[in-house]
Parts: sequence; structure tokens; C-alpha cells
Amino acid sequence: MRRVSRAAVASMAYGQILPPPCLEAPRQAQAHRDVSVRPKYRGSAPIQWAIANGETKTGVTTMRIDAGMDTGEIALQEELAIGERETTPELSARLSAAGALLMEKTFRGLADGSIKTRPQDHSLATAAPMLKKEDGWIVWKRTAAEIFNRQRAFTPWPGIHTKFRGQNCHLQLEAAEGMRPEMEAGTPIWDGKELRVVCGGGSLLRVLHVKVEGRKQVSAQEFGNGARIAPGERFGEV
Repeated sequence: MRRVSRAAVASMAYGQILPPPCLEAPRQAQAHRDVSVRPKYRGSAPIQWAIANGETKTGVTTMRIDAGMDTGEIALQEELAIGERETTPELSARLSAAGALLMEKTFRGLADGSIKTRPQDHSLATAAPMLKKEDGWIVWKRTAAEIFNRQRAFTPWPGIHTKFRGQNCHLQLEAAEGMRPEMEAGTPIWDGKELRVVCGGGSLLRVLHVKVEGRKQVSAQEFGNGARIAPGERFGEV
């Protein structure tokens, strides 16, 4: 049987449940660090789903390792604001730096007894499931802000994508001024220079780049000039 040392054990962003020998060995010096404020966003993609859901803050949590998935007793927590345009890689870097310091503080506190862990309120738990390619599918009936949040969250993968004339297109979008509530969601507005798309409630997003499946990425202007968008056409229709 493999011997497990009773030295300190740390785990960070580990997507599996640890085997019993690891859980049973070091009882006073084991901790897990995760990038959410537990019990919210339990699962493999807490950063992405926090951004996708429009959260304005998240954080890091250190906790005891137990036999559940992200269910251990909480040691320390630190909250961080999420920037309005911040993407998953950018937020991940900030959370990683904050988490390293919090983890060091946690081990010191557990070792000298100055930190007492507390149970999570499981009734407040929310899920952050593993991302799938279809999570990046653009639902144009969502508001412009909701779609932009999902773009920030799903950078670099799976990105956000839609259909145009039956072909899959990955888009890069940004907020646009104005409202067009009389137009159907998914309708492109092309004026020869700028390409915008109508979203839920008439809100608008500006297209920056388009990558049609099997082709190179082009600017919105190049796409608009080449596509010759006709009245009545929509993004998202097959």
C-alpha cells in the first residue's frame, strides 16, 4: 500500500475528488484553494460562470479538503471586484496572485491554531459546470450586456458563435449605443462602415471581427462588404 506523508497538503483548481489516503493523512495542515467565494460556483468553471452571469465580484476561498466536491469547511476568503470588460484570462491571473498569498496565510493559521474553519451554508451553493462548445452559442434574445458578458467569460474557449447563411461564425463584439426595439433580435444593421446586431429588448452590439468556419478572421467591414447583407437576413438562422 502506498505510504502518504503527513506533511502539509495543498490543492488548487483540482477537478477531481482526492482519494481517501490523501484525505486522511494530514489533519492539521491540509487546504484547498479555489477561485470563487464559496459556497457559490462549485464546479470546474467558477471564473467563467461568474463573469457570464454578470457578477460584479468574486474572490478566492481556502478550505479544508473533504470527500465532497468543493464542500469543505472554509478557512479564509477574499473578495475581488470584476472589471466591466475583464475576461477570464485577466481575472484568472488576479485571482491566482491573491490566492497564493491567501494560501500561505491559511497554512500558517492552521498550523498555529489562529484560524478556525467554519462549515459552508450548502443551501446557498450554486453550480459552475464544465464548459461545452454549445455554451458559446449566441442567443440573440439575450440583452447586449448578457451576450457581452458571455463573450468575456468564454474567452478563449469556446468563444461565442452564431450562424449566418448556414455557416458557423465566431464573432468578437463590443457594446454599441442606441436602441432598435422595433427590429427582431439577430438582425444585422450594416451601413457600409459599421456592422451592428440587434439583441434582446432592442439593445445593440457592434461587431469587430468575424471568423466564418474554415476561413480566416476578417474585420466587420470586410465581412459586411463581402457578404452584401440583404434585408430580412438574420444571424442565428440556419
